[in-house]
Amino acid sequence: MNGSKFLFANWKMNVDEADAAALAREIKNCVLPAAVKVCVFPSFLSLPAVARELKKSAVAVGGQDCFWEDKGAYTGEISPAELAALGAKYVLVGHSERRRWLGETSAMVNGKVKAALKNGLTPVLCVGESADDRAAGRWPVTLGRELEEGLRGVELAGNEKIIIAYEPVWAIGTGKACEATDAVEAHKLILNYLHELFGSARKKENFSVIYGGSVDAKNIADYFGNEEIGGALVGGASQKWAPLSEMFKALADR
Repeated sequence: MNGSKFLFANWKMNVDEADAAALAREIKNCVLPAAVKVCVFPSFLSLPAVARELKKSAVAVGGQDCFWEDKGAYTGEISPAELAALGAKYVLVGHSERRRWLGETSAMVNGKVKAALKNGLTPVLCVGESADDRAAGRWPVTLGRELEEGLRGVELAGNEKIIIAYEPVWAIGTGKACEATDAVEAHKLILNYLHELFGSARKKENFSVIYGGSVDAKNIADYFGNEEIGGALVGGASQKWAPLSEMFKALADR
């Protein structure tokens, strides 16, 4: 494995509080691969219980989303300040499911990235092309647009970090994972875009690019074996202990 990498587990709306706490205990008590940084993203109702389970452990907790303001008359929204107070270290921003089902715009995503950084959270900005964009060869344009719009006006100070999750929409929850070689090509493109947006001095220190989309124990080592890929954002295969432990084993066996 090439250096320290991330394994992010997005439990979406599939793991209730009791199961989330139990799964967190399993992860906490597992001997994790030394070079893998693990963070779990439970539902908001489960997040306090999971945060308590993982307190003082090496496993981080993240939010599945946040709002672009710390407080106010925004019924039902999640304050990034409250996420940080609960112990969250990361927050997903701009996931394709939110863009699709909730009409999340690039302007909204941009505001969330800034709010996360303001509150000491590391945003995990999700970008990815549709099947039509991939087939038509438009995927570089789509990625460039989502990065430019999502990071517009963003400034980084010191050791602040942004993680880009390349999640091709056609691979999420479909079982059709992106080939590792194609993922590497996309990651190189994203790194070049980041270089243009922030300059070479910031590219390596402040950014990581990870892959998400039908990642499981059978293919996770293929992604982690490439220098350009900084880890994985895993959905379905991370929501029960058996498949999650198989992924840990696959990485430990590399």
